[in-house]
Amino acid sequence: MNTADLGLPVAVPSTALFTDQYELTMLQAALRSGTADRRSVFEVFTRRLPEGRRYGVVAGTGRLLDAVENFRFDDTILDFLTGRGILDDETRQWLADYRFRGDIWGYPEGEVYFPGSPILRVEGTFAEAVLLETVVLSILNHDSAVAAAASRMSAAAGERPLIEMGARRTHELAAVAAARAAYVGGFHTTSDLAAGFRYNIPTAGTSAHSFTLLHDNERDAFTAQIDSLGAGTTLLVDTYDVTEAVRTAVEVAGPGLGAVRIDSGDLLLLAHRVRQQLDELGATDTKIVVTSDLDEYAIASLAAAPVDAYGVGTQLVTGSGHPTASMVYKLVARADSDGPDAPLRPVAKKSMGGKASQGGRKWAARRLDEHGVAEAEVVGTGPVPEELADRQLQVPLVRGGEVVAREPLDAARDRHIAARAGLPMSAMQLSRGEAVLPTEHV
Repeated sequence: MNTADLGLPVAVPSTALFTDQYELTMLQAALRSGTADRRSVFEVFTRRLPEGRRYGVVAGTGRLLDAVENFRFDDTILDFLTGRGILDDETRQWLADYRFRGDIWGYPEGEVYFPGSPILRVEGTFAEAVLLETVVLSILNHDSAVAAAASRMSAAAGERPLIEMGARRTHELAAVAAARAAYVGGFHTTSDLAAGFRYNIPTAGTSAHSFTLLHDNERDAFTAQIDSLGAGTTLLVDTYDVTEAVRTAVEVAGPGLGAVRIDSGDLLLLAHRVRQQLDELGATDTKIVVTSDLDEYAIASLAAAPVDAYGVGTQLVTGSGHPTASMVYKLVARADSDGPDAPLRPVAKKSMGGKASQGGRKWAARRLDEHGVAEAEVVGTGPVPEELADRQLQVPLVRGGEVVAREPLDAARDRHIAARAGLPMSAMQLSRGEAVLPTEHV
């Protein structure tokens, strides 16, 4: 399910002001020079992955499609822009009728990517395509960064479920987007109810330390929670003494207690001690959930511990040290005139300092070895080699301004799990290294 299925409005009347001023000043100058209607191709890519990462994860595509549909300039917005002296009358009139009527192709949500991968391709007139730059990058950079962190964490967790619980560590709207991206990256539930409502992500949550502190003693707190939520609930056992809390929890709930949560201390040591204690008390089916500033490295370090689930907050919603995917939106081809049949000319930035780009409208495919494992990301501007024709990665997302690729969020999540499984095993390593696939330009 997605926002459109739920019939929900976006959080603001329009996404048109989620942009930088220079998009509008470029538009105004292009209208004056007569170049605004030149057919143009913009591409989104990243020149490099964050240090130590082996692959990236495309996330935010569904949100991006909503943003493109809602990119509209109403009178209130236009009054603001003209009142600031940002627009002249001609540009205001042009924006009043703005609708993106071009085409967008891209890697489907949940797919993995590598340096130079043409993750998104936006085609239309220069005027209509250039306006989307900031909102496209805002969504893809944030969501892909969170999804990449989530993917590394879910790979480290194996079959153990992961709970996203970072809402209190980021902006309230970013929290919703982060929960969605984390789900794409392999998380199972979120504590954020807005994300559950908007995107139908399963939600989870029981109690905090404040609930225990509210009561006269721990037994009263546990009793109140079990009376309300049943014995299958999760009791937080590290407010005072963990050993005493576990004993009290089983006494109150019985051996059918659902789970205990540990939120502080030496999680590896405590998990072993708590598991032994639970088993001795007859609560052999009671699960152990651990939280407390986890990241992929901490999760991996607990692989041999008797832990059943992980809750992750800060490190997840901040991309585990890399809060952006460093994607850019560059013009790679444009026509010499505004004629609809004018041929496209490749264009590219030539710059010092590693910021050069490659011109031309690109396709992308993933070459597999004889075992069906990915061995290279192949990017080209000419004809697609026959042997790669059925391995192309880009799919149509928008045609003639109409969204054609909405899908349930679970489809993106399943796609990511499958795409990650198709990479070499070294992709799952947490040690520092280069991209697991080379990018070959042909």
